[in-house]
Amino acid sequence: MHNISKWHVLVGGFLAYLFDAMEIILLTIALPVIRQDLGLSIGEAGMLASATLLGIGFSSITTGWYSDNFGRRKALLASLISFGALTMLVASTGNWYLLLLLRFLSGLGLGGVWGIVSAYIAETWPQHQRARATGFVLSSFPVGAAIAAMAGKAFLPDWQMLFLAAGISTLIPVLYLWLFVPESPEWKAQKDSAASSAEAPVKASVREIFAPDLLRLTLLGTAAASCSVIGFWGASTWLPTYLVQERGLEIGMMAHFMTILNIGAFIGINAFGLFADRIGKRNATLLSLLGSAVMLAVYALTTDNQVLFWLGPVYAFFYAFASLFASYFSALYPVRVRTIGAGFCFNFGRGLAAFAPLLLSGIATSHSLGLGLLVCAGFFALGTLIMFFMPQAEVPLAAPATALKPAGSAAS
Repeated sequence: MHNISKWHVLVGGFLAYLFDAMEIILLTIALPVIRQDLGLSIGEAGMLASATLLGIGFSSITTGWYSDNFGRRKALLASLISFGALTMLVASTGNWYLLLLLRFLSGLGLGGVWGIVSAYIAETWPQHQRARATGFVLSSFPVGAAIAAMAGKAFLPDWQMLFLAAGISTLIPVLYLWLFVPESPEWKAQKDSAASSAEAPVKASVREIFAPDLLRLTLLGTAAASCSVIGFWGASTWLPTYLVQERGLEIGMMAHFMTILNIGAFIGINAFGLFADRIGKRNATLLSLLGSAVMLAVYALTTDNQVLFWLGPVYAFFYAFASLFASYFSALYPVRVRTIGAGFCFNFGRGLAAFAPLLLSGIATSHSLGLGLLVCAGFFALGTLIMFFMPQAEVPLAAPATALKPAGSAAS
């Protein structure tokens, strides 16, 4: 791939994931207002977040299959267009049941972006720069989250106008991808090779990631990602509500807290990309998850709002695991099933995370959201434990999927 093309992939991936993040986080920012406007219980409000995450979970199969069989570019454009249109439709309804349906359907598009941009970077950037490039692209998540917080401050309490503006703005990454980002040359080469072989090409299938040579990786990867994502989304969904209801912040101050928190996340994701290229993706992921567990527990136990303000970006600095999983899983799975494999591990976890907002709403009803945040810290700790059983080295792009080194070997 020409040098200019890999930079277009980097910028296009950054924009795509930024708007993906903004659309996801918008709901958490608007949730206190939506709950009040529609007269929802805390459980009903939690189900709106759960519907989105459930759709994201299903996308690991649908979008991953489409990307591996028909191309990264087509799949990424389809994801962006679908969730942009569905987000605009959210603005036209005030019915809770219809909101549930629209958020589930938008989740199908939202969840596909992570796996596609991860594969794109793995197939266009040299190996020694891959974790940094992936980290930069996925560091757009806190940027999108910060923009969502600022947009919430500007538009709320008019949450319908907030979603309409967000949906329309998705045209920005769509146009950039359409005009400047080429198809992955490695994906094209793999498809051309399959098409020119004597046997008829067989479409990639999710069953392949459960074959004996990939089964252990898929199960452990899914378990580690699931615990991590449940902890993250359980905390992230209710953090704005926690700050408003249990810490007594006004909506504008809550948005300020969330903006500063996401600045810490942006710095952390890029820093961990550098760490991963030096100490190995597995080791960097272990550090990220352990730091998330410790700092979220400290955050939940802090009673002074001024201290809480500065603890937010410190906690967020450590939750870089999404970008680390992206480069790590993409390196471990072969090109043929790269998006399916990496996307399944991460997005299956996001699907399970659909139950995290409901779990925390139950804890909040009987106890407090602060206790729920401590439970989320426990999930981060469990994810850390599972990562110790994951392989420590990555598979070279031309190597078969079975070429995994044992956990005791040198770090990649």
